Amino acid sequence: MPYTHETMDAMRLMGDELADATVAALFERGEVGKFNTLMRYFTTVGQELPDGLPDVAREYLHTTAAPPDWVDWGEMEKARLFFIDNNVHISTALAFASMPACYVVPHVARLLSATHALEYPSRRMAETGQFTVYLMQPDAFEAGSRFVPAAQKVRLLHASIRHHMRREGRWDEAALGTPICQEDMIGGQMMFSIQVLDALHRLGIHMSTDGAESYFYAWRVVGAMLGISPEHAPADAAAGRRFSDLYMTRHMGPSEEGALLTRRLIELYEEVVPGTVLDPVVAALIRYLMGDTCADWLQVPRTGWDTAVKASPALLGILERIEDRSPLGAWALDRLGHLTTHLELSSLTRGRIMQYAIPERLKGEYGVTSTAPRVHPWTPPPPTPT
Repeated sequence: MPYTHETMDAMRLMGDELADATVAALFERGEVGKFNTLMRYFTTVGQELPDGLPDVAREYLHTTAAPPDWVDWGEMEKARLFFIDNNVHISTALAFASMPACYVVPHVARLLSATHALEYPSRRMAETGQFTVYLMQPDAFEAGSRFVPAAQKVRLLHASIRHHMRREGRWDEAALGTPICQEDMIGGQMMFSIQVLDALHRLGIHMSTDGAESYFYAWRVVGAMLGISPEHAPADAAAGRRFSDLYMTRHMGPSEEGALLTRRLIELYEEVVPGTVLDPVVAALIRYLMGDTCADWLQVPRTGWDTAVKASPALLGILERIEDRSPLGAWALDRLGHLTTHLELSSLTRGRIMQYAIPERLKGEYGVTSTAPRVHPWTPPPPTPT
């Protein structure tokens, strides 16, 4: 479908009918706590649903138990191999580009600051990292895997946030549209697909067009499982690029919440990096991958590493040449990437399985005020010649 301001405005009025109805029924019947308790024991594909599960939840879980029938499994396997080959780079892109990109959209930053409270951002990063690892397993959709139940729970989590925002009068729908609307859900999908690919390119990672398309395709499948309408979702990476560019230029800008969340994110990464000498690299890498305009909006500090980090493509290029020329080197680097990704994830999750529970309430001091329409929409700066 063509993406214009008019079609995007229409998507701002759309939520997720199935998940919204399920969550509304659970709250109306007072069964949210019971549902969350029982869902702690439902974590893998093929597992029997627990006894005592509310009927409306049981129906939802049966309806959403399988991926879309249009899935091309050959493309999904190519996406998995692309992830294996680039897992440490993808983890870097998710952490230092995709997450900050969420904060540069003011209304998304305000919503995120509400829904994760004091556990943010470590919980958000843990959920995202674990979700991606689940997706890229060879048995992601087979019995015993954790991906499908995680997707089912995340979809209900989003619906519960919409429910709270509306019930508690914390969201100005006249000005902002539906909370976590179709436009924002697709925008998030682009941050974890198109903008990851952009970050890999900026890091100097050599990718085939076929591999990049397959990676985008996998996130298209994910989007459908999370409640994105297939008729509105970009069909390929080229359409995804058009959507992503228009979405960001429509909404991106500075906000107090975005700057605060970015500061907390930087502090989290600095805790993960051993010692303190390399702490400034965190901010420098975010600035390098996002660009100065967005980094300034998010108040990312400038450091003495801002110039040095620009040499990262050359360093990664050396590693890629080793990988291309030596089977042993390729094996060693793949293992190193695998171990690095899991080490980062274990430090965030502390060895726990993230439950993606439906929150029974939101952060008390949160509020979103309506904003005046942008008379002069933001225009991105011209690209820097390479």
